[in-house]
Amino acid sequence: MKTKKLVSLALGAAFLAAAAVAAGQAPANTLVVAKAAAAPTLDGNGNDPAWASAQPLSVKLSGGANFVNGETTATLKSVVAGDTIYFLIQYADPTESKRRGPYKKQPDGTWKKVSDPNDKGGDDNAYYEDKWAMIWNINDSVAGFNQSGCAVMCHVGEGKPFGNKYTAKEGELADMWHMKGSRNGVNGQVDDQYVDWTRYDKEKSPNAGRKGDPGGPDYKGFSLVNGKPEFMNKDSKAANAGGFYYIKDGDQVAFDDSKFKPDDEVASYIVYKLQGDRGDIQVAYRWQNGTYTYEVARKLTTGSKFDVQFSDMNKTYYFGFSAFDNAQVRHAMSGDVLKLVFAK
Repeated sequence: MKTKKLVSLALGAAFLAAAAVAAGQAPANTLVVAKAAAAPTLDGNGNDPAWASAQPLSVKLSGGANFVNGETTATLKSVVAGDTIYFLIQYADPTESKRRGPYKKQPDGTWKKVSDPNDKGGDDNAYYEDKWAMIWNINDSVAGFNQSGCAVMCHVGEGKPFGNKYTAKEGELADMWHMKGSRNGVNGQVDDQYVDWTRYDKEKSPNAGRKGDPGGPDYKGFSLVNGKPEFMNKDSKAANAGGFYYIKDGDQVAFDDSKFKPDDEVASYIVYKLQGDRGDIQVAYRWQNGTYTYEVARKLTTGSKFDVQFSDMNKTYYFGFSAFDNAQVRHAMSGDVLKLVFAK
């Protein structure tokens, strides 16, 4: 009976949302996808004519590290053109954070990885990157998601400061779009991940239900070898002097310590181009005057069981959104259930 009631409530909400859209109104907490005459150009400017026809959805986010008072407000827009859905995402972030765990040359010539002194494990809020995440309920399979949001997958008190993500039962799947500013984002990609029912185990499943779609790896850190970083970027520039805090795969060369002086910083990881299922979300973005602008594109349907499929334009799609300001896990999020519908 409980399942039937939840289905009835979901169908009722979908009917009301469709009726409101048909009447030219935007329902509460609902992102309405407009039909664009031409696809927007992914350049991070957000000034394409396509966006002018889309209704904005304002989403207040709170509880995040490093944001002013832990808060910011995201403005979302969406359009469809051809076989692709596009998103415009904008929100205030006072700092552009790129300095993700670099190696730093010490006054005595040795190298040391820079890290947050308050990080007790998986909780760096000082030397990380800016990120955001969207989570979609695949086929409405995650019980409670459509009523209570993605928080139904969050579980605290399991060895991590912000808990772990996993669904309650086998067969429940959520699609996670994880935008990592100093990793996959530098290749123009959003990391396409998913959440399943795998429970947290410190040794066997430290990430619990959060996993990457087939098509990785996404990045890999490297160690100090004989006290020095194993690789450097081929331009041999310090990251804090015009270089990069990451190395794209193919740009790594053997480390040459003579190129660097004390206080220079270099990358500690290599970023790989995502392939196939994991690499099917494109992004272009820029940070300017304290505001991020992201333009995102993905095919309406991908055929992957790990992805939400926007195949029914009469359906309501439920999702969550969060933003990270130089934080590994302490994201600012909305307590509201967010919905996406297609304009009629």
